[in-house]
Amino acid sequence: MTLPMSAQKLFTLEDLNFGGTNFHNLRPQNMYLTWWGDQLVRTDVEECYLVNTKTGKETLLFTLDDINKWAGGDDNYYVRHLTNATFPYPNEKLVLLGFKKSMILLDFEKKQIIWQDSISKQNSNEWCTTSKATVYKEDNQLFVVDGQGNKQQLSKDGSREIVYGESVHRNEFGIDKGTFWSPDGQRLAFYRMDQSMVTDYPQVDIFPRSATYEPDKYPMAGMTSHQVTVGVYDLKTKKTVYLQAGDPTDRYFTNITWSPDSKTIYMFELNRDQNDCRLVSYDATTGNRLQELYRETSDKYVEPLNPILFLPWDSNLFIMQSQRDGYNHLYLYNVKGEFVKQLTKGSWVVMDVLGFNQKNNSIIIASNEKHPLQRNLYAVNLKTLKRTPLDNGEGVHRGALSASGTLLYDKYSTPTIPNAIDVTRISNQKPQSSNLLTAEDPWKDYIVPQFECGSIKAADGVTDLYWRMVKPHDFDATKKYPTVVYVYGGPHAHNVEASWHWYSRSWETYMAQKGYIVFILDNRGSENRGRDFEQATFRQLGQIEMLDQMKGVEYLRSLPYVDMNRLGVHGWSFGGFMTISLMTNYPDVFKVGVAGGPVIDWKWYEVMYGERYMDTPQQNPEGYAKTSLIEKAGNLKGKLQIITGYNDNTVVPQHCLSFLDACIKAGTQPDFFAYPGEEHNMRGHASVHLHERITQYFEDYLK
Repeated sequence: MTLPMSAQKLFTLEDLNFGGTNFHNLRPQNMYLTWWGDQLVRTDVEECYLVNTKTGKETLLFTLDDINKWAGGDDNYYVRHLTNATFPYPNEKLVLLGFKKSMILLDFEKKQIIWQDSISKQNSNEWCTTSKATVYKEDNQLFVVDGQGNKQQLSKDGSREIVYGESVHRNEFGIDKGTFWSPDGQRLAFYRMDQSMVTDYPQVDIFPRSATYEPDKYPMAGMTSHQVTVGVYDLKTKKTVYLQAGDPTDRYFTNITWSPDSKTIYMFELNRDQNDCRLVSYDATTGNRLQELYRETSDKYVEPLNPILFLPWDSNLFIMQSQRDGYNHLYLYNVKGEFVKQLTKGSWVVMDVLGFNQKNNSIIIASNEKHPLQRNLYAVNLKTLKRTPLDNGEGVHRGALSASGTLLYDKYSTPTIPNAIDVTRISNQKPQSSNLLTAEDPWKDYIVPQFECGSIKAADGVTDLYWRMVKPHDFDATKKYPTVVYVYGGPHAHNVEASWHWYSRSWETYMAQKGYIVFILDNRGSENRGRDFEQATFRQLGQIEMLDQMKGVEYLRSLPYVDMNRLGVHGWSFGGFMTISLMTNYPDVFKVGVAGGPVIDWKWYEVMYGERYMDTPQQNPEGYAKTSLIEKAGNLKGKLQIITGYNDNTVVPQHCLSFLDACIKAGTQPDFFAYPGEEHNMRGHASVHLHERITQYFEDYLK
């Protein structure tokens, strides 16, 4: 293979890893965009520009110097960049800027601050556009500052054990925040979590002169979990009521939604077994339970991930997402809980809802209807149910709608396009698009490996599984190459898609540059393939996944250029669990493995995730015994390095330390490395060090 003279650079991890010093320079060109009503704004570090959605022509709105001049030059309101600027009011020339000490709402026509929050010291995420009130935490207590700057205290008993206004249930069930403003801005719903009954996991901070005890509340599978209630604070009466949901013991409350008139709260309620899910409404004034609108049960599990969405043009109707027919789809209900109709249907998955186009009564969705590896955008007409494609039908698309839903900016990539941005005008006719950006290849001056994608059948002989392979740039099919299987394999994740380089991780490029083939397969249990594909692993995590991964190994064995005597495996988190599972269940197949942050026994993992897929150790002792790696420590033959963040609060160090203890007793010899102060994933430049260490282990023992 002859390369152009310009393409002679070799990559380093400083180029490829997100913590590297040159990583930013090798990212595809991008644009920061936000909507101001139906006007598109590009936000840059030092300027904001109005973008003509047809021509792409830009008009300067203001500069960073302008903003700081108009803000008065006060250090309390010094803005350092404009990339996070938002325009919350479609018809007003107001920009919201959050920064370290405060946030301001600035009129860029009158060139003056019209509102400022200098009390809460929060960013704009918990700010209410309607009432201009802000919710924040101070010394574990929950506070609200109203639009006039009056500070109101909502809690008095907040502590490490009584937590207000934060994400609960360990961020499962789609939960990513703990406060929810009503549409009129006069009420705030918030979580209160009592975790006083939850066992502490004894984390240690080694960096002070004498190491200090810094425990984490960590409810393990089968053990006592926390209790959550939902409060509603009224800014006018300055009183709080709690939703009368009953005893919170062993229950999960999620996907909180307000009615458009701010009078009713809706939330999904799930039992601890996670097989009985109910949508319930509550009176926001009294907290009284109103009615159960929907119930879904399963012999495995139900996982509510998305709040209901009311139709902007009819407040008596809402859309709910469910996998009840085998794939995640949209269903229309009325506020009495009566089923109206199913809006989407097919052996594909609705991956996201972007919003509504009120002009033609449609909902804009992302789905993989076109192909399991793609993510494409569609407008679904709620009357006819016709789906109109909104993009070019290729690759992986993520978009954002304008206020009216008549315009969409669409950021996408394909296996050969690093990044592109189109603006699409949505109408009853064929959508019209204009290209704002098609990024050139940022790797054009480097020696780039070969990226391939294909499919094989799963161990059931029926299901298609998709793989990616990364080969050295000068690949020669007559030679034999050491090969590393990279694996994750768990739920809510995938490793192969039709984006740039087939979604390849940059470490794979580094390994290919060093003469390895890297192979990645999405086994059953991973996301975006439907309920049965994911739930095939129920109560036996790792078992079906291993069978599928070994089908991938069988495929590798059929390739004359794969050296099966030099086969390695690497993964992190669930992938670390899979790595050790494969090394100990198939000890004669894999010569070298590197397992990061590995689950060793699911009894040491947290309640919500662990029990969803495994039930409790008391309910499923056989499944826990079969999947535990403790008793398999004696099977280890190849070279295995285990790596963990010393302060991992997701897969706590008890996992890997217990496996080391089992290996000592069994007489096997894994290697071990810990990153002091790091949690589940290495941050910053420590990630460069980590990936050099992983690479070197394969260089030492596999090549």
